[in-house]
Amino acid sequence: MRMPQPHDLIWLRDAVAFAAGEPLPAWADAAWLAMAPVVVRRDMPRDGRIPVGLRGRLRAQRHAAWIDADQCARAISPAAIARAARWRDHPRRHALPALRTLARIAPLLDGRALQWGVTGAVGFTLASDIDVLHAGSDVDLLVTSALPLARADENWLGALIDESDEGREARLDIQVATPRGGFALRERLRTGGRVLLKTASGPVLCVDPWQPA
Repeated sequence: MRMPQPHDLIWLRDAVAFAAGEPLPAWADAAWLAMAPVVVRRDMPRDGRIPVGLRGRLRAQRHAAWIDADQCARAISPAAIARAARWRDHPRRHALPALRTLARIAPLLDGRALQWGVTGAVGFTLASDIDVLHAGSDVDLLVTSALPLARADENWLGALIDESDEGREARLDIQVATPRGGFALRERLRTGGRVLLKTASGPVLCVDPWQPA
């Protein structure tokens, strides 16, 4: 199994043992963690443990934790969620703006030959079959690029974001993952380049998120 990356979803091997050994909020009980995946977050590893975030059904239900590597029973990446394209047969695919938006833009992203994936509530719902979506849910995407994005690709993605801001469908948020960390494309387009790069050791303000000072 490859090393888990930020935004990957992980299903626990032994939710009962994890819940018993951690100070968790009431909503994050063993029954929930037995079916709900946790999401890998950016942080420095602790004694080989993986930094993860727990999420419940509600937006306010979030909790940071750490899991042992042997707790990883199964993992899925945002890109794999995109490839599975389970929005096509989701029972609420016509009712939810987020799923309608994803269905419309997925072929466009594939045609652009970008390495992209689905994160956030939409990714969680599609991967786990636990529907946490509502009419106001955003579409959160992750674009992974080892090299700086071409200006044409940045502008094209920016046009998708601007279109979503007009309110006809769901709001679109795009994170770009570089070898050094991740940043919000919306911020880069607004500032002309300067972004707050999220790294494992904390946020870094930089102009070039591929080569931060």
